[in-house]
Amino acid sequence: MTANMRPKTGQEALELLKEGNTRYVDSLNNSDPMMQKRPELVKDQDPLAIILGCSDARVPVEIVFDQGLGDLFVIRVAGNVVAPSQIGSVEFAAEKFGTQLVVVLGHSHCGAVTACVEALINPAQFYSPNLQSIVDRIRPSVYNLHELATANGQDVDADELVDRSIRANVRMSVSQLKHGSRALEDLSSNGQLLIVGAEYDLETGKVRFLDS
Repeated sequence: MTANMRPKTGQEALELLKEGNTRYVDSLNNSDPMMQKRPELVKDQDPLAIILGCSDARVPVEIVFDQGLGDLFVIRVAGNVVAPSQIGSVEFAAEKFGTQLVVVLGHSHCGAVTACVEALINPAQFYSPNLQSIVDRIRPSVYNLHELATANGQDVDADELVDRSIRANVRMSVSQLKHGSRALEDLSSNGQLLIVGAEYDLETGKVRFLDS
């Protein structure tokens, strides 16, 4: 959306969403295979993968992976952090639908990870209690990297620290899913569930899958 088309108020944004949904409904009878699949999804779904991703508007998961309606079970939260509600959502999809793949998807220039790095560099940085709770969940994956970066007394390269922290945060979320739920741990150890991490590059559009 170009700058001159962006809504200036919440009400204008709401009207754009209503207009967009009208166009979507009007398109349901066209020949697009994705739209033709929609009626069969009313009663059931059979997603091929569970994606735990960041809420960032620049990472539309179905578009990134070129998948259609019903193909992905998507859980999105700032910083792709793992909390009980996210674990429960993954458990639900894995057990209810038998989905055998979970991808924790981070991305470059992640605002939540950047906020955590800024809080470490500048402890006086203030966030609301709710945002702070997200920062606190990311902090363990970033803290050791920050300590290593400052151990020799040199200034921290914030951009480099953010880049490394994004991947560390993804790996931590993968570990929390593997070991923070008996149900997921059992499925994983029995070979019925694969949990992997990945990073989406905003500049290139490529997804890099990370080693465990």
